[in-house]
Amino acid sequence: MSAHQAAELSAFRQQVRDFIEANADDEIREAGRKTTSFFPPFDQVMKWHRILHSQGWSAIRWPEEYGGTGWDVPRQLIFEEECRRAGVPLLLPQSISMVGPAIIHYGTDGQKQKHLPGILSGDDFWAQGYSEPNAGSDLASLRCRAERDGDHYVINGSKTWTTYAHHANRMFLLVRTGGAGKPQQGISFFLIEDLTDPGIEIRPIIGLDGLPEQCDVFFTNVRVPVDCCLGEKNDGWSVAKYLLEHERGGGTSFATTFRHELALILRLARRTGDGFGGTLADDGAFQDRYMRLVLEVDTLEATEEQFAAMEKGSPQSGPMSSMIKIISMETLQRINEMAIDVAGSPSLPLQLAALTVGSGVEPIGDEDALTLMPKYLNNRAASIFGGSNEIQRNIIAKSLLR
Repeated sequence: MSAHQAAELSAFRQQVRDFIEANADDEIREAGRKTTSFFPPFDQVMKWHRILHSQGWSAIRWPEEYGGTGWDVPRQLIFEEECRRAGVPLLLPQSISMVGPAIIHYGTDGQKQKHLPGILSGDDFWAQGYSEPNAGSDLASLRCRAERDGDHYVINGSKTWTTYAHHANRMFLLVRTGGAGKPQQGISFFLIEDLTDPGIEIRPIIGLDGLPEQCDVFFTNVRVPVDCCLGEKNDGWSVAKYLLEHERGGGTSFATTFRHELALILRLARRTGDGFGGTLADDGAFQDRYMRLVLEVDTLEATEEQFAAMEKGSPQSGPMSSMIKIISMETLQRINEMAIDVAGSPSLPLQLAALTVGSGVEPIGDEDALTLMPKYLNNRAASIFGGSNEIQRNIIAKSLLR
């Protein structure tokens, strides 16, 4: 990198830092601190989304022609680093990082004009209708079905583990529209424009952390127009795979977030006695385990940078996104486990009131320990959601080792 390029990036970093400092209020920063999964508190993160949109920064990975920033990879990473440094939440991925790129790639001009502005502005929030009670990692066995009836399809079936569906006004949905051929054939990708339509019922699921993040969604004779299909009818599997590449490896920098988590562990270790007059951070066993995780994150970062330069939907990008999914989620689980080991018993109490943004309830013990157990519990599913890591290994094997 030349001195001129370095100076430009430094100036850009300061611009981002100044904007966050001037525009992220205490409520938004509190939401960032109290995020316990990949999905920050809804009201505050959507407030931050709208603020970023006012600056033209809500879609940092989109092309400029569709309202994105057009930033190169170094600027994208700088932006996310400054967001983590300031403690503001990263935007929810379902709209900006998942269905948005799919609409850009597969959508008609009409679909782009109808849906992209609301995604950019934060006026619309999309839930992901993929998993079903008997079709989780085996997504091709889904049974939610749509039958053609004149100018409409009629949908019947259900979806589960639908994150933030109780907050969403729209949903992208995989449904079966045909029955011949392989299980992956006969699936279509629908864009549902109104989750208040008759026949749609949403039931929140209380997780192990005590919070309603996931939902069951039921469809009973729900009528949607035929032009809600994204891509070709019965070719929704292609759209779904393209979207999953963004979910698994292209929506955000996992490494940037993980460095933030490692910094939290180190802060705790420096405040925790080792029983011999020093701190846990001085302990050799702690240092060995901690540095192994640092090296894992360094490896992940290099892999993410390579993936960011790839054309999505190419023969190489699918296996690469699967590899990032495996590396990132297994590393995350090891980070969460170490955080619990370092914090010890102060991480154990369930403190729903203290986790609620704006409650004013002080946490029991160290504030840095407040989110550790909810993160640990949430992220036990990290090696399952988005396609289990076993499935990812099968994808890599079929693509690269045949």
